Amino acid sequence: MSRPARTTGGRIASHAVMALMAVYFLLPFWWLLVASTKDNDGLFSTAPLWFSGDFKLFDNLSLVFSHDGGVYVKWLRNSALYSVVSGVGATAIAALAGYAFAKLRFPGRNLLFATLLGLIMVPATALVLPTYLLMSEAGLTDTVWAVILPSLLNPFGVYLLRVYAHDSVPDEMLEAARIDGAGELRVFRSVALPAMRPALVTVLLFTMVATWNNFFLPLVMLSDNDLFPLTVGLRTWYMSATLGNAGPALFNVIVVGALVAIVPLIVAFLLLQRYWRGGLTIGALK
Repeated sequence: MSRPARTTGGRIASHAVMALMAVYFLLPFWWLLVASTKDNDGLFSTAPLWFSGDFKLFDNLSLVFSHDGGVYVKWLRNSALYSVVSGVGATAIAALAGYAFAKLRFPGRNLLFATLLGLIMVPATALVLPTYLLMSEAGLTDTVWAVILPSLLNPFGVYLLRVYAHDSVPDEMLEAARIDGAGELRVFRSVALPAMRPALVTVLLFTMVATWNNFFLPLVMLSDNDLFPLTVGLRTWYMSATLGNAGPALFNVIVVGALVAIVPLIVAFLLLQRYWRGGLTIGALK
């Protein structure tokens, strides 16, 4: 077989694999979008992957925001609060720690970084119960801080920013700033942070998405219905619909609530993706 034929065959195979993976990832979203246009009976009586004749999306949206006295709005606000505060705080801490590991020399640096790499391997769910005991001792359970404070620690974010700062922030620029009389904080703020922007946006988005989708931590920490994020709140609706609880089983409300819950994440990715493109262009020019 000639080389062009092998190249063409490999390209076709790679495109076929990518197409299958795209279908695999997009199929659940397509089902969610289609199911959101159906009423409760239509979810179980029509084809799951295609629209029914009765378009109920706007009626379902009205039900979502009015059901249980409009508690969905509180859950949406709580998820936004937890995600934004945790994302910004975790990114700031990871930026400071990553820069220190990459560019500063201090005793025990290698040991601390090795410990950090070990923490990346620990599943987050394994730390929920010990964290609950600590929060209980501090009297912070059933408060917003019980969700925010544990989310501020992001070992992977520190590792990512350490690697990025090591490669993208030239030592010569740092030394030039110090010679000009800038202190370490000024050097970090004015020289290192602009160069680390693509990695900062990456850590920010990853942390926000992880906090937005977090289920086990708020489930353990919170018992007040008004403090629930969307993940735990929708679970309470699902349990109520499954068990009955002397009320209607509004599965269509749960489905549309899940659809609305992913819209802010899509918007965040669309708004911040240009920083990734800018970072890739800078790396190519170097």
